[in-house]
Amino acid sequence: MIFSQGPGHMDPQPDPTAADALPEPLQRVQDARHHDPFDVLGRHPLAAGEVVVRAFRPHARAVLLAATDRPLTRVGDTDLFEWRGPASEVPERYELRTVFSSGYEAVDFDPYCFPPLLQEDELQAFNRGDHDRAHRCLGSHVVETDGAVGTRFAVWAPNAERVSVVGDFNGWDGRCHPMRVRGGTGVWELFVPGLKAGTLYKYEIRNRASGELLVKADPFARAMEKRPATASRVADASRFDWSDDDWLAQRNEHDWLHEALAIYELHLGSWRRDANGETLTYRQLADVLPAYLVELGFTHVELMPVTEYPLDESWGYQPTGYFAPTSRYGDPDELRYLVNRLHTAGIGVILDWVPGHFPKDAHGLARFDGTTLYEYEDERRALHPDWGTLVFNYGRNEVQSFLTSSALYWLEEFHIDGLRVDAVASMLYLDYSREHGEWVPNIHGGNEHLEAISFLKHLNETTHRECPGSLTFAEESTAWPGVTRPTFIGGLGFSLKWNMGWMHDTLVYLSEDPVHRRFHHERVTFGPLYAFSENFALPLSHDEVVHGKGSLLGRMPGDDWQRFANLRLLYAFQWTYPGKKLLFMGQEFGPPDEWDARRALPWHLLDDPLHAGVQRLIRDLNTLYRTHSALHELDFDPAGFHWLRWDDADNSAISYLRIGHEAELVVAINFTPVPREGYRLGVPRAGRYREILNTDSRFYGGSDLGNPLPVATDDTPWMDQRQSLAVTLPPLATVVLEHIPD
Repeated sequence: MIFSQGPGHMDPQPDPTAADALPEPLQRVQDARHHDPFDVLGRHPLAAGEVVVRAFRPHARAVLLAATDRPLTRVGDTDLFEWRGPASEVPERYELRTVFSSGYEAVDFDPYCFPPLLQEDELQAFNRGDHDRAHRCLGSHVVETDGAVGTRFAVWAPNAERVSVVGDFNGWDGRCHPMRVRGGTGVWELFVPGLKAGTLYKYEIRNRASGELLVKADPFARAMEKRPATASRVADASRFDWSDDDWLAQRNEHDWLHEALAIYELHLGSWRRDANGETLTYRQLADVLPAYLVELGFTHVELMPVTEYPLDESWGYQPTGYFAPTSRYGDPDELRYLVNRLHTAGIGVILDWVPGHFPKDAHGLARFDGTTLYEYEDERRALHPDWGTLVFNYGRNEVQSFLTSSALYWLEEFHIDGLRVDAVASMLYLDYSREHGEWVPNIHGGNEHLEAISFLKHLNETTHRECPGSLTFAEESTAWPGVTRPTFIGGLGFSLKWNMGWMHDTLVYLSEDPVHRRFHHERVTFGPLYAFSENFALPLSHDEVVHGKGSLLGRMPGDDWQRFANLRLLYAFQWTYPGKKLLFMGQEFGPPDEWDARRALPWHLLDDPLHAGVQRLIRDLNTLYRTHSALHELDFDPAGFHWLRWDDADNSAISYLRIGHEAELVVAINFTPVPREGYRLGVPRAGRYREILNTDSRFYGGSDLGNPLPVATDDTPWMDQRQSLAVTLPPLATVVLEHIPD
């Protein structure tokens, strides 16, 4: 069709002379204010077997019934056209031929001759908050009805006077395709014949109280334009042929609580770049990422948000497309290709998902229909002080349907294995980052966000029920009880919680000069007191290498040798401590500078033996972790961990057992650069012990001090054990010993 006006045009003003003669319903169509244009437009019966066919076609010179070439008559000086005649001459589904002022002609089915397509029970479920797959009815979908192929649009805007679909197919003119409202559901729908996948569109919304005109992207869009453009795109049904049936079957059966789980956190745009410095596509990543993860022994990759977002600098944490993979790296089926390749390589995929807040961008969810629809009305609840964003109204049923549907969409449509839920702490507390007087207590007078709590429970119950084997991770930084406990006993129902306490205490401790660590010994000994209160994952995430914090290597004290030794010690501490593992990309080879999302990781550093040694250690730690059940079998059970000695502050040393059902490992860590010769360790079994990991090994860049030969026990009781052995603790190093069976 023609292109005449951009998306920012003002509402058209009717011709005063034509307005006097128009009946009120027709005038409202002419003014683009009618809440149900189907009452006026389309085919309507008259008396004595006649019908009227009425069309509203801005910019048209003439409109005809395509089958008979009978012209429709223009109504006054308006853009309304109508024909009256025998019903037998016009079928229920008819085509119109439109001749535009430019001379362009188009023949298409009249959108206003089709009945409603959405089922009433689905709309009611959406309004109740229990439609967990609302994306199947709302949004844009290419469908066929009564022999016509086109796109069905549906959007929730309960406070609108009029909603129209606008796009490149109608010149972004909101007068051309007004939608019908479905009773009191607040949902507007329209089937536009002839529109195909790839069509760009938005919704033009006129608020019924203020007359404010807004142009919004589709909240349920499954594809969007590449930034900086912001239009939604009609997505076709996926044609991707999955080949990960074996993976999904195994995932549904596996016992993740008692298995190794080592996660590589990834920002797609800066992991690697091509020769021209451009970001890799989903397909290009699929050619290199799975092999790299397999080589290093990771079991999962966690993708930082790929839900469409306008601002690169937000890294995806301010999304505007909760159902649309970002177009930065390709189309939705290309993301499916990447996930499929990872699965067939034996790598699980976790998606970073952000239900805690959304940005104020004009094309997004903020004041969607001219009112606070997705966010709270009260600014003391609506505004997120940390990020300048808006908080979802979790108490609104339709918002719950929207968010739960988004979660299931990624798990089901993209075979995602788990969701890492961002900023859970900010969802749980009404006073999060707010001072006195800046928040409103709940109905009981407390600071608990009861609506958000209810939503999180429903989210976890739904995803675990509908997607067996999938996981949910909570980024939760407080002592909220029962985050990973079942909802039926009062918990939130998450699979795992990030152990922010372990991460913070450990990094603060290691940033101290070793000579001072004796005075801060409790930072590395306090953790086991709460380590089994939740199902914990141990994160060293992107948050620890940005905003002036430096890289993990850069936060270590001392000269280069000591910094690398501290880093290797840290990783071995993480991999032998109770809890699943997460490491942000690049930190596996120890970059000296903090992460910069604008460029690729400094892969050239692997030419340096010290950096290559760190990467080699990560590979060996993952191998050790996977092959020794004592390091993962009882991660969430106090029986899986036992202190040997926690109180050796003078030597800044700790030692402990990691215990499985059939064996145990001895872990000893020296947090000083002073070698400890003849350091005595109590052990549970008599016999010989061999060193199976030493972070001071020359293979990792260390000084190669340690215990190359097996060490025999003697009958000296030590550390509440009947047997003990004397070992060498290398400087700034972790050693792991196992008993040699007779």
